[in-house]
Amino acid sequence: MTDFASRRTVMVDTQVRPNDVTKFNVIDAMLAVPREDFVPTDKREAAYVGENIDLGRGRVVFEPRTLAKMLDTLDIQPDELVLDIGTALGYSAAVLSRLAEAVVAVEEDETMAREAQTALTEAEADNVIVHQGPLTEGAPQHGPYDVILLQGAVAHLPEAITDQLKDGGRIICLFNEGALGVVRIGYKVDGAVSWRHAFNAGAPVLPGFEAHSAFTL
Repeated sequence: MTDFASRRTVMVDTQVRPNDVTKFNVIDAMLAVPREDFVPTDKREAAYVGENIDLGRGRVVFEPRTLAKMLDTLDIQPDELVLDIGTALGYSAAVLSRLAEAVVAVEEDETMAREAQTALTEAEADNVIVHQGPLTEGAPQHGPYDVILLQGAVAHLPEAITDQLKDGGRIICLFNEGALGVVRIGYKVDGAVSWRHAFNAGAPVLPGFEAHSAFTL
C-alpha cells in the first residue's frame, strides 16, 4: 500500500520549503490535504511528482511549487473570500479552504465539478462552494472577492474576472509569454489593477483565456 502521507511530507520538504515558501499556514495546508484524492485515479501514483498533472484538454493540476508560491505571495487571511477559477478536481480549493473564510471554486466541466464536490465533501472542506459554469465568467453572484486565483495560464484576462475583485483585493495569474510563463500578482486600487512580478512557472493556457486574435475582413 502506497504511503501517501510520507510522500506528502517529502513533497513539502523538497518542492515547497526550498522555493521560498515561508508562511506556516501554507505549509500546514499543503501537508494536510491529500493531493492523491484530487487527481484522476490513474494518476494517483504521480500525485506528488514535481510537475503539473495533465488532465487533458489544456487543463492541469499545478505542480506543488507553483500553487504553494502563489499562496505564499497572496498571504490569504482567515476572514477572506477567495475565487478559485479552474479548480478541476478541487485540490486547490481544498488547500485554500484551510487558509480562507470561504472559497468559491469554479469549474466548467460537469464531470470534474461533480467529482470535485465529492472529494471536497469527503475532505470536510465545508467552506467551499463548487460553482459549475464557464471559467471566463467566474462567479459574480457570490462576489466580490478579496482574492482571485486562476489554475492555469492566461494569455488574455477578461475584465469580467477583474470586475469581481474587491477594491483592495489581490489577483494572481500565470501569464503565458512564449516559452516563459510569468506569475504576477495584481492589486486593485480605485478600480484598476496594477501588476507586479512574482516568479516564473509554466502551464497550458486555460480554455477561454487564449490571446484574442486580430479581426480582419
